[in-house]
Amino acid sequence: MTSNPSGTVALAFSGGLDTTVCVPLITEKYGYDEVIGVTVDVGQPAKEFDEAAETAEALGLDHFVVDAKEEFADLCMQSVTANGTYQGYPLGTALARPVIASAILEVAEEQGCRALAHGCTGKGNDQLRFEAVWRASDLDVLAPVRELGLTREWESEYAAEKGLPVEGGDGGRWSIDTNLWSRSVEGSELEDPAHVPGEEIYDWTRSPGSAEMETETLELTFEQGVPVALDGEAIGAVELIERLNEQAGAHGVGRSDIMEDRMLGLKVRENYEHPAATVLLNAHEALESLVLTQEERAFKQQVDQRWAQKGYEGLVDAPLTKALESFIDQTQTKVSGTVTVKLDSGQARPVGRDSEYAVYSEAAASFNEEAVTDDIEQNDATGVAKYHGFQSRLASRVAQNVAPKEAEAATDGGLASDTSETSSEHGSDGVETEDES
Repeated sequence: MTSNPSGTVALAFSGGLDTTVCVPLITEKYGYDEVIGVTVDVGQPAKEFDEAAETAEALGLDHFVVDAKEEFADLCMQSVTANGTYQGYPLGTALARPVIASAILEVAEEQGCRALAHGCTGKGNDQLRFEAVWRASDLDVLAPVRELGLTREWESEYAAEKGLPVEGGDGGRWSIDTNLWSRSVEGSELEDPAHVPGEEIYDWTRSPGSAEMETETLELTFEQGVPVALDGEAIGAVELIERLNEQAGAHGVGRSDIMEDRMLGLKVRENYEHPAATVLLNAHEALESLVLTQEERAFKQQVDQRWAQKGYEGLVDAPLTKALESFIDQTQTKVSGTVTVKLDSGQARPVGRDSEYAVYSEAAASFNEEAVTDDIEQNDATGVAKYHGFQSRLASRVAQNVAPKEAEAATDGGLASDTSETSSEHGSDGVETEDES
């Protein structure tokens, strides 16, 4: 804790149990004079803002709401160019945190705050993502839940004792985080990896098995890796994401149920919904497969994986991240065109792609054309076929020749080595010398 603190603290405020109890604790335990609450809009449901505003009013808390949907959507589009997935699911919460942290920092500096605070525990990733942004400033950083070792049970009792405006202690059965790009659900019985969750945990997606909708197709237009139109209609990033979440979610697209490895080494069970992200990532990768060379695709997979790791860590502004984006952005100069995606029974399958940058020749690939190109005939591949696998065949032949010799040496009783040892201990003829006897 900061010694002799004073002044105002900007608290990342959701109105939930954790951030609500942080308000009095910051003044009681840390000695600061005042707390202001900052809620950042990255696409949460409207009811969450209503609840935060009501709780802030009941606490007598100055409450600031920052609209950062556009900034967050832009980062989501950058993640599309990087095919941004972590352990098989699209990054969502991880990307939202640095956007939220930056917005809170900006408010704190405008309001002349002395410190920043969050309600994260010491077990999750968000504490690291928030503080990676905040610790680059001159403001103090407070983490009451982590630093005071608070439990949900203690918080509930404390809230009841203080008459704090929280309902039911934790506001619900599960811990749910929602933004434009994804919706995560964890906690309660979901913490058991063997538990099979019911449909009640989902909100954005219809059950794929029960979806009674006809197959639907849509066309996405990309310019330099970024989706800019849906079915030929120019559309901004925020509206595109919202429309695809609804359209693809109705087909059960975009569910993930995974065991996730957190940054601190804990393995946790997470459930996600991400319809728009699934559609856009699948479509983008399909277009890349058409316009990038084999070498570009292979190397970009490594770059994308590293970018996703940095994104998961919340380090979207790290020097390495920016360096990776330089390569990614260079490849995206050719990722322009259209992709047709079919939505059906929980899947978003690219079924058509077109681009003027296509590294593809229909005539060269066609089985109905005799020649490959004007100066390459099919028979030219004979020499390639002879060389292909040559070293492997040679290695196998060598191994087959050596194996009988090794088998023969193993069955002769090791006479050669025994004779050698005898010669060193006895005379050259194997008979003991007079001195040794």
